[in-house]
Amino acid sequence: MGALDWIVVGGYFFVMVAIGVWSRGRIKNVIDYFTAGGKMPWWLSGISHHMSGYSAVMFVAFAGEAYRLGLTVYIWWALTIGVGIGVGSWLFAARWNRLRAKYDVASPLEYLARRYNVPSQQVMAWAGSVLKVVDIASKWAAVAVLLQGFAGIPVTVGIIIIGGVTMIYSVIGGLWADALTDFGQFIIQALAGIVMFGAVINYFGGISWLWEIWGQLPPDHSRPLNGPYTLTFFMALFVIKTLEYNGGMWNLAQRYMAAPSGSLARRSAALSSVLWLVWPLVLFFPMWAAPLIVPGLDKADDAYVAMGEAMLPAGMIGLVLAGFFSHTMAMVSSDANVISAVITRDMLPRIWKGAARFSEKAKLQAARITTFVFIGVSMLIAITSGGQGFVLKVVVDLTAATVGPIAIPLILGLLPWFKRSGSLAATTSVLVGLAVWAGLYIAQNTGGDISKGLLVSAPVLVSLVVYVGIGLIRPERSADRDALVDSLNSDDGDAVPEKGKPDALSPA
Repeated sequence: MGALDWIVVGGYFFVMVAIGVWSRGRIKNVIDYFTAGGKMPWWLSGISHHMSGYSAVMFVAFAGEAYRLGLTVYIWWALTIGVGIGVGSWLFAARWNRLRAKYDVASPLEYLARRYNVPSQQVMAWAGSVLKVVDIASKWAAVAVLLQGFAGIPVTVGIIIIGGVTMIYSVIGGLWADALTDFGQFIIQALAGIVMFGAVINYFGGISWLWEIWGQLPPDHSRPLNGPYTLTFFMALFVIKTLEYNGGMWNLAQRYMAAPSGSLARRSAALSSVLWLVWPLVLFFPMWAAPLIVPGLDKADDAYVAMGEAMLPAGMIGLVLAGFFSHTMAMVSSDANVISAVITRDMLPRIWKGAARFSEKAKLQAARITTFVFIGVSMLIAITSGGQGFVLKVVVDLTAATVGPIAIPLILGLLPWFKRSGSLAATTSVLVGLAVWAGLYIAQNTGGDISKGLLVSAPVLVSLVVYVGIGLIRPERSADRDALVDSLNSDDGDAVPEKGKPDALSPA
């Protein structure tokens, strides 16, 4: 990297911090900090939803898979997400928004205390929070690997630089800062992606390379499913990603909650769905062509770095690197915000009764402290891990396999079709699903013949069967719970308060 590249990267960091400082003036209370007070334009909510869904892992682990195996990474990753969000735009997006509008919900887990009970809520809160810390650590490791490849900066220093900038604007500006930086990062990402795409067009001498390269690549690179990514893996990941990107990944539920109404939240989801179906094609085509441009790489994870160094002029490498940063910083800042919401709204008051008596100023201060601590802990984990193998192992083996069991009662609890499933079904489905994953994971790492498809699919399928099955065998319906779920069917009507409680979502 030359001086011009560093100027581009430095300017990017400065703008991100400036947005955080500006956003601070829009934050008056914790509702503003966590859900933007329901005042976020639908198009900004949709772009933020899209940007918060993936990170620099795509340019390390997934780019490496595209280099090794070709088309399949788009099919099992981007396609499942895009279609899953499209499904969720009709089923889930508006319901999340109505929780905020009718019940002043600021955390995606806040409604669970009433929908099930407090113990069920706490099981999901603790399990999901631990998972999030490890997941975000993998994102720091991924972007630091890229920075090391482009600029020779040690992984530890890279994590400190990128994490420090993210920490500043996330702690100061809350969800408004997250969404506005997401938009800025979306623009930078678009420029970076188009620059790389254009460089590859120029290398091959025309747009015809889009269809001509497949005859020059190994035959299996054009297969929709290739290598360890089987039909079972694809179908399981579709279920997981539909749950994950419609609220199972808690920060994405926040984007729906931040829109002005349920109908506009649905529109923001549709925008995110379209972006997921189209934009990854621009990002992946250069990686599908990479074996013809930089053949014989010892480490496939280095493919995007090698492409950038081979094809981009001075200044453009800095722009592409800023694009890498944008992915990770978008996801981490939004995850930090939602984890802060879960801890301060759902967990802390159960651990320390004094937290329930905080003033609005104290609640906002607690939210900022929690955001700071979450980002700091995830950075420490990333620094101690420090390997490229850590990235793909965490993202696929851990996150994809365990997020499903945690998400099933959270997401399906919003729908009227699952009213029979109560607290026993919710808690048991989470614990059994995680236990299945742990058993398979241990077996896989002790010599057992456990495929990637089985590791990913079994936990979510078992969890789903348990959740529905217990609901059928031992239903836990009540008029109050039914009224809560029914109130989410439309934007019209008032919230249904619990008897004797001023707060509609306060548990008995």
